[in-house]
Amino acid sequence: MSKTYAAITGVHAYVPDYVLTNQELETMVDTNDEWIQTRTGIRERRILKGEGKGTSHMGMEAVKGLLEKTNTAPEEVELMICATVTGDMQFPDTANLIADFVGIRNAFCFDINAACSGFLYALTTGAKFIESGTCKKVVVVGADKMSSIVDYTDRATCIIFGDGAGAVLLEPAEEGYGIRDALLQSDGAGQAYLYQKAGGSRYPATQETVEAREHFVYQNGQPVFKAAVAGMADVVTRVMARNGLAAADVSWLVPHQANRRIIESVARMARFPLEKVMINIHKYGNTTAATIPLCLWEWEHQLNKGDNIILTAFGGGFTWGGIYVKWAY
Repeated sequence: MSKTYAAITGVHAYVPDYVLTNQELETMVDTNDEWIQTRTGIRERRILKGEGKGTSHMGMEAVKGLLEKTNTAPEEVELMICATVTGDMQFPDTANLIADFVGIRNAFCFDINAACSGFLYALTTGAKFIESGTCKKVVVVGADKMSSIVDYTDRATCIIFGDGAGAVLLEPAEEGYGIRDALLQSDGAGQAYLYQKAGGSRYPATQETVEAREHFVYQNGQPVFKAAVAGMADVVTRVMARNGLAAADVSWLVPHQANRRIIESVARMARFPLEKVMINIHKYGNTTAATIPLCLWEWEHQLNKGDNIILTAFGGGFTWGGIYVKWAY
């Protein structure tokens, strides 16, 4: 009897209408288009506008489109996991809010916070419920409203991040299709280089933390850059090696969209030509947990049943990982 894998059977995404260009950022902070593109590869990013609209708003749009696209009724979904660092509230979980908005009533739902690696962590977790036979239909969401925690007076971070959401449906599959392997890692020592200091139990919100601008993203770029390149290149190489894959056997490398120079460095170290690497950072910036599903959504029409695909990401914490997927449709 062949093994049951968790296959991605549908993907959908949502990005807000508002486009924040490099030219507009020039009016907000000391920067310019050439400086931004040279260092990040980003030309524009999407920003969610509107009072009372949080990450769940984008997740709802992505999941609603996914269910319609795959002809899945809300009551068929048994589990939904949302990867995010910008939940609408400390609690309830954003996954619960999305489920309520789209009418999912028969599922248990929870969030995963693994920064930019969150989608990979959530995808691997959801896959285990499929492989074990516990669930038949699992929705995995990656969504972040990074504009809510970005300091638009800090030119080192405000040029990088955007808002967006993506979602996939996981279902059982045989004949080898689906999520074949995953390698996930973390190192808490990375907290010193990429974090949001205040707002949690260690530094609850006070007038002092607000005045010190400690509720925004802080990043020390150089250590993060080096760790991201090394971490992603390592897991991609190891996942491919233990599954007997060479770069020629892989149709697409799908890296987290953090920085174009990071993407190019990882591709070079893993021996992938750039024409086989999904890159859309120039349009959306770094949407944290949403970058990988946004890529799958944009490239969906170029994916073929049986394609070997490698997903990889690196995030604050540090967290990182790689996943081998054999595309199922």
